[in-house]
Amino acid sequence: MSRSIVIPAYNSESTIGALVERLVAELGTDMLQIVLVNDGSADGTDTVCREIVTRYPNIITYVRLARNFGEHNAVMAGLHHARGEHVVIMDDDFQNPPEEVSRLIEHARGGGYDVVYTRYALKRHHWGRNVASRLNDRVATIMLDKPRDLYLSSFKCLTQFTVQEILKYRGPYPYIDGLVLRCTRNIGTLAADHAERRVGRSGYTLRKLVALGLNMFVNFSIAPLRLSALLGVAASGIGVILGIDVVVERLLRPGVPVGWASIPVAVLVFAGVQLIMLGLIGEYLGRLFLTENQTPQFVVREVVEKL
Repeated sequence: MSRSIVIPAYNSESTIGALVERLVAELGTDMLQIVLVNDGSADGTDTVCREIVTRYPNIITYVRLARNFGEHNAVMAGLHHARGEHVVIMDDDFQNPPEEVSRLIEHARGGGYDVVYTRYALKRHHWGRNVASRLNDRVATIMLDKPRDLYLSSFKCLTQFTVQEILKYRGPYPYIDGLVLRCTRNIGTLAADHAERRVGRSGYTLRKLVALGLNMFVNFSIAPLRLSALLGVAASGIGVILGIDVVVERLLRPGVPVGWASIPVAVLVFAGVQLIMLGLIGEYLGRLFLTENQTPQFVVREVVEKL
């Protein structure tokens, strides 16, 4: 059974070499491929990855991107080079223990699943990242029709069938879990450990987390447009009610002056709703424009492997 492991690497010169060593020690070299995707790292990750290719010929495929495109884009680049019957996606920081890879593949194989996600009893991210993950999970349940008991972890195993379906997406804003849920519901889960990050800090800044949320929110669902329409109906209904209230108050108490404070409040509320709707429509149109303009998912500067 051939196995591929895709690892997006960003500023991971201090961990990626040790991670590959552990993976080879745990899995052996038979029918194994490890795809390292350097996502525009600013440190010595490129040098380390080249040394790994030399150390482990016939196993390592090193993909160097021209600049930083983001984790999901880097994973897409790696999937294009993954040849195994089962493909594991994992992080570069040892929070996904290498010892769990074999269990993950065997669970996918034994259960006949298209995808197997890991789930954690305790996540060892920063509390802010955990809050963002929980929010992302709730939104995915609504927007992507995700099963409520499924946690969309970054550590997962895909069959080659699922990989090929995912690769049919050519847009510049991939969201791997959205693509998975779009093509299959034959999904399993496996309890796994989540380790402490060994060195450094997560590359997910607030801006990147927001961008990732937008990818899911806008690219894989039209629910935001429907929600904006409902907000418009609700705002119109409130406006009608307020208008009737003003007329009734004038008829019942003609001597009481109508308050001017309600006018700017109403204008601000309705203007805010309209701007939200326009912003959502603009986001959809902007992404459609960039897609039609053939904005690339990623740009590969070079691929290094010794077969």
